Amino acid sequence: MIQGLRKLPKRVGLGIFYVMASILALLLIMHTNQLADPHTEMLKKICGCILIGISCILVFFWYDRLLVLPVELFHSRKLIKRLSLNDFKKRYAGSYMGIVWALAQPVVTVAMYYIVFDRIFQSRAQSVSGGIEVPYVLFLTAGLVPWFFFTEALTNGTTSLLEYNYLVKKVLFKISILPIIKIIAAMFIHVFFICVLLVIACVYGYYPNVYWIQLLYYMSCEFILVLSISYATCAIVVFFRDLLQIINIGLQLFQWATPILWNLDTVVPDKYKWIIKLNPMTYIVEGYRNAIYGDTWFFEHFYSSTYFWLFVVGVFCVGTLIFKRSKPHFADVL
Repeated sequence: MIQGLRKLPKRVGLGIFYVMASILALLLIMHTNQLADPHTEMLKKICGCILIGISCILVFFWYDRLLVLPVELFHSRKLIKRLSLNDFKKRYAGSYMGIVWALAQPVVTVAMYYIVFDRIFQSRAQSVSGGIEVPYVLFLTAGLVPWFFFTEALTNGTTSLLEYNYLVKKVLFKISILPIIKIIAAMFIHVFFICVLLVIACVYGYYPNVYWIQLLYYMSCEFILVLSISYATCAIVVFFRDLLQIINIGLQLFQWATPILWNLDTVVPDKYKWIIKLNPMTYIVEGYRNAIYGDTWFFEHFYSSTYFWLFVVGVFCVGTLIFKRSKPHFADVL
């Protein structure tokens, strides 16, 4: 598919993108929410159309440069798979228990929250949207699962060029695959952590249903989000090493700006919720919860889904350009 896009004339490729953008804009304009404030609805439509317009302009000027990275990743898909497995295994090479240490962290984390909130605080319930009450352990774990993956994947993706500096200096090696290798390696632990989350849900009476399929969608959303950010951060950290410390501090602050330990619907007044929803991880965290016990489809949150993907596309474009512009200087600095 990507090879086909590469061979498409620029005029045809742009035409396809503009048609898709026009359809999205039309859906955005026609969508109505009877329960929302009309003024807020209009503001969302205007902002959405402006973002779509900006995206069209950026794609027009940067079309050729934006296709370079996806094509490289597609051509190197087999190498990415092999190196991701090797990266995951080498973290625990030399230890007696090996891969067990990778799986121990989520189990110990969940056990700790179970003891604290289920036993000490006697299963404090957490009210969620629609008047549903779920055990706080389940509410908290559903928020921590995507957050743990985000922090680990972003940190590892940011340091990917530094860690594999010997590959960066090789002329024929496609260094664009290094961030995705680290992120896929982090995904292995994330998948196991999701399994633990599903077991907890079953223990509390939330059994498998069709809405659980959405976990694959939200996993993909988070994967692409982290990858988009990592292309910018891994390129910048080569020249500005302090960025990693800034990211670590930022993640600690960012966690409190994301509804992980607290509930968006009960803590934040309605008129200020849009500020919290500007955080793309709010969409992911709430999505995991909706998939597990909310019985809500992602397309029912039309504005949030539209904003999230516009945000991701924008970050991916910027990250790709920063990476491509900095690429010729990596070997000299490292």
